[in-house]
Amino acid sequence: MLERGLLKSLLLLLGAALLPGLSAAAGKCERLVATGNPEYPPYLWRDPQNPQQLIGANADLLQHLGKELGLVIDVIYTGPWSRAQEEVRTGRVDLLAGAFLTLPRLDVMDYVHPAFSFTPSVIWVRKGAEFPYASWADLHGRTGDTLVNNSFGQQFDAYAKANLTLEGVSSLTQALQKLLLGRTDYVLYERFPGLALAETLGIEDELLVLDPPISSEGLYLTLSHNSACNDPWLRGQLARKMTESVAAGLPETLLQHNLLRWKEQQLQPASVPNP
Repeated sequence: MLERGLLKSLLLLLGAALLPGLSAAAGKCERLVATGNPEYPPYLWRDPQNPQQLIGANADLLQHLGKELGLVIDVIYTGPWSRAQEEVRTGRVDLLAGAFLTLPRLDVMDYVHPAFSFTPSVIWVRKGAEFPYASWADLHGRTGDTLVNNSFGQQFDAYAKANLTLEGVSSLTQALQKLLLGRTDYVLYERFPGLALAETLGIEDELLVLDPPISSEGLYLTLSHNSACNDPWLRGQLARKMTESVAAGLPETLLQHNLLRWKEQQLQPASVPNP
């Protein structure tokens, strides 16, 4: 009996040595925390009933990925876009739910490929104060606003740094208010989120978009280099499930659903959020 028990123990130890452990195969984290731009409907915005949570197409996509991987992914509000990026950079938050690809971010984040959406970034101007625009060079000599630490793709970012006068603000609401007051000539922001917020503020009829877009960049899910959950298994599985989701058209379905969701919320009377 003793020999049989010893043999069984040896076989179990051999099996553990030959096969990866269950915890290693399934990753070391069962819960991830994500954040993003809270002024980004229909992609992301604060839940009116729970302002500490972010909802929208990107949040829904992360919930789907988490379910596929057997993980819990919480998408939380951490402050304005600049603060959200800082929280992910430091690793206090694991994931950024939607970011353009830039060289500075590559230094601190792993990008999950492929991009799950492409969004055009445009020039917003005050109606009656529009100006001729056909290329980036037409922005020379004018003052624009954009969000702190926002990006419009590596190529435009480099051009803007060398040639344009851009001021950083903490929120799109602030940028649009400055624009309507005539304190800036234009605002750089994505088309759909900009339109959604302008409709919410009731100022869409006071604004115009100048075409063509300055860029159309892919939105990616990113994973902080400093996240305790960042390991090869998680990166690989996120990329696999993202590829499957994009191939199935899920991000576009979620985007259309959240466009309607956002508009319906704006028609509802204001209610007191949960504490």
